[in-house]
Amino acid sequence: MISVAHIKQLAQKHSKGIVEIRHHLHQNPELSFEEYNTQKYVLQQLNNMGITDVTPMANTGLVALIKGNNPDSKTVALRGDIDALPIEEQNDVPYKSINSGVMHACGHDVHTSCLLGAAQILNEIKTSFEGTIKLVFQPAEEKLPGGASLMIKEGVLKSPDVQSMIGQHVMPLLPVGTVGFRSGLYMASTDEIYVTVKGKGGHGAMPHLNIDPVLIAAHIITTLQQLVSRMANPAIPSVLSFGKVIANGATNVIPNEVKMEGTFRTMNEKWRAEAHQKMKKMAEGIAESMGGSCNFDIHHGYPFLKNNPEVTGRAKQAAIAYLGEDQVVDLDIWMAAEDFAFYSQEVPATFYRLGVRNEAKGITSSVHTPTFNIDEAALEIGSGLMAWLALEELGI
Repeated sequence: MISVAHIKQLAQKHSKGIVEIRHHLHQNPELSFEEYNTQKYVLQQLNNMGITDVTPMANTGLVALIKGNNPDSKTVALRGDIDALPIEEQNDVPYKSINSGVMHACGHDVHTSCLLGAAQILNEIKTSFEGTIKLVFQPAEEKLPGGASLMIKEGVLKSPDVQSMIGQHVMPLLPVGTVGFRSGLYMASTDEIYVTVKGKGGHGAMPHLNIDPVLIAAHIITTLQQLVSRMANPAIPSVLSFGKVIANGATNVIPNEVKMEGTFRTMNEKWRAEAHQKMKKMAEGIAESMGGSCNFDIHHGYPFLKNNPEVTGRAKQAAIAYLGEDQVVDLDIWMAAEDFAFYSQEVPATFYRLGVRNEAKGITSSVHTPTFNIDEAALEIGSGLMAWLALEELGI
């Protein structure tokens, strides 16, 4: 009989090796769709464990199988993403990134290390459980169209068919030793907005001779906020933000055009489609009414992420058994996005959070910052817990 104590013992046994794997990955980050060396390294680690049923997928990804007894009875997939971000690391640590301008600032090195740790545990005890564990080492979570969508198209959820899927992600808001779950809607869809407002540039002292695209752009940004405040159902979470506006003129020069980039996020696909149409129509109408024109381009991104209530409920109870009730918390909705959402739209899935914060050690930085880091005690917890959740989902 497999027990919590046994899994914890194995997690502790392999903890030093998992830390070393994390250091290597953190020191050698690669951007989305460029994870060739990471793929080779993960493959080497799997082979060292004796896991040889491995298939390349989505160019730089890998899928591996651990088959227990009666392997066709049920398949549970575990996912770890492997790509990094275009950020220059500012941490002063021995394993600091050696790739200029690239950093594992979102914890994907942690996710991959924990998945390899879980793989080592599960492979050692594969004669003690029934079913198959599918290990998904996924590229390009950080860049559209998202590695998850490509892996699904290439059959990651087939051969064998996946009955349920589990994903884990670091959360620096949670102290190390804790994990968080949420059933139902959890994370938002995400769309990228690219806008070019065209006018007629000229001297800033003679605005009557120009068509000012800066003013038009300002009206568009301000008016589009009504989409969230007055057009969206208050019961549907929605966010519209513009983070980049380029008007390449000068103090006395009105430019010919203004470029803007932003993001729209929500948790309802019908409203999402309606919002796209409304935004485009509003922006083009404003520009035209002020004598200019507007090219409003929306890049359709990830869907919203929904945690299957049954899978999430089982995982939460398994986490309580593994860590204790006080160490398992409930999460609020999160308006960030994740391409694990593609999996959650296809199969029953749960996406939970791994605490990595340690205020006493000064480890408090958010993800996507140049000082993000973790308390590495989370690696042993994350490896063992992921293995335990997979076993519970198989029904040991």
